[in-house]
Amino acid sequence: MLGFARTGAASRSTGVLGGAVLAALTLTLAACGGSDGTASGSYGFPQAKQDAKAAITVWVDADRSKAVDAFKKANPDTPVKVVSYDGSANGSNSFRTKMQLFDRASNGWPDVVFSTQNNDAAWASQKTNGKPAFAAVLNSGLVPTETIDKFTKGSLDPCTVEGKVYCLRNDLAQVVLWYDTSLMKKFGYTVPTTWEEFQALGEKVASEHPGYVVGTTGDAWTPEIYMWGSKCQANGITGPKQVTVKTDSVECRRAATMLDTLIKNGTTPNVSVFTPEFLKRYTGKVLMMPGPAWYSGAIFNNPDSLNVPAGRIGVAAPLAWSGDQAVTGNVGGGTWFVSSHSQNLAAAEKFVQFVTTSDAYQVDLAPGYPAYAPAAENWVKKQEASDYFATDLKPVTTAGQQIWNGWGSGIFSQEAIWAKTMTPAIANGKSLVDLLPEWQTAIKNQAQVNGYTVK
Repeated sequence: MLGFARTGAASRSTGVLGGAVLAALTLTLAACGGSDGTASGSYGFPQAKQDAKAAITVWVDADRSKAVDAFKKANPDTPVKVVSYDGSANGSNSFRTKMQLFDRASNGWPDVVFSTQNNDAAWASQKTNGKPAFAAVLNSGLVPTETIDKFTKGSLDPCTVEGKVYCLRNDLAQVVLWYDTSLMKKFGYTVPTTWEEFQALGEKVASEHPGYVVGTTGDAWTPEIYMWGSKCQANGITGPKQVTVKTDSVECRRAATMLDTLIKNGTTPNVSVFTPEFLKRYTGKVLMMPGPAWYSGAIFNNPDSLNVPAGRIGVAAPLAWSGDQAVTGNVGGGTWFVSSHSQNLAAAEKFVQFVTTSDAYQVDLAPGYPAYAPAAENWVKKQEASDYFATDLKPVTTAGQQIWNGWGSGIFSQEAIWAKTMTPAIANGKSLVDLLPEWQTAIKNQAQVNGYTVK
């Protein structure tokens, strides 16, 4: 099946813990610094005794099994042991929890781990109870500089702590505007270019075509679509263990006000896109939907979801607020880590570089938009050649450069906070504008529990 699908943070149909982020400054990743500040190994971190013949153990979720298969096919002489786990999806935090157990035992660490989250470098770059950081530093010679430099600008920011890169990004999940070209033409509507136009069209749809929708607000990543795209400073990681939370700003209030209007008139219902209720009520009735790149394959071009026929789905650039330049949010995009404990760093690096850069996986098999720019270019060409889309995919590529850098990457999950604090309250009819102070308090409390100083 061609099209976009949720890859970086596991299929949304199985749930996601977010924390999907891109930031321009290395300090936007919430962490306490590098592993120990020493360079006792060849690549800037303490290394285990190396064995070039040792098999590498790779942890992946089910969706990444094809990556392992592709590597094995291309590298039959490199022994790989595969361990399947949940990828830390659904807020399980299993990656971190299991590594802590191995730290206590002083053995058992895998060589490579795929994570569905973008905030794992915040802890994986740190020493734990005197043990070296789990994640190996990648940009001090382990991964070639020319490889790292070819990742889409900003895509490795969630992996970067104080100038050191601790993981490689699998894919991006930039938010764009998806729309049904057939319905837009049938109703005589024009694709909006601003959020104000988006709201106005939503109000018009509610009046002229009740039952049709222009978006949803029932998923935990709702703030990453609307609040992030409005430059709401709810997650402003400003330094190591420092976060600024200001949900009473104009940027937060304007997005909340718009959503209050559209939730009330039924055009952005508080229903998850991965529920039977959504399919029953809105199949054939999705006029527009702001959402990440993977929405196309996970929702529109998916026989188990909306299953929109070929030639109807178009994509437009991220919307701008009047007077502002357009920015966008990011919902996912997974990460690959090499363990600093690996006894075969050469093979581990070879694996991670292959699965993030090789067309044999990223273009031929992976459903998500690759973070590695050359692969992304080829991937787009393949998608366009499928003739599924009604428009070209240039807006998706452009959006990859428009992710706002003011939404940080802390250890705590913004999606988990939203799901617990905001989603039930919206279901009970409360106004998002009125809930903004409660959201701020919830973020502050969770950040402080994780050791952050909150401004």
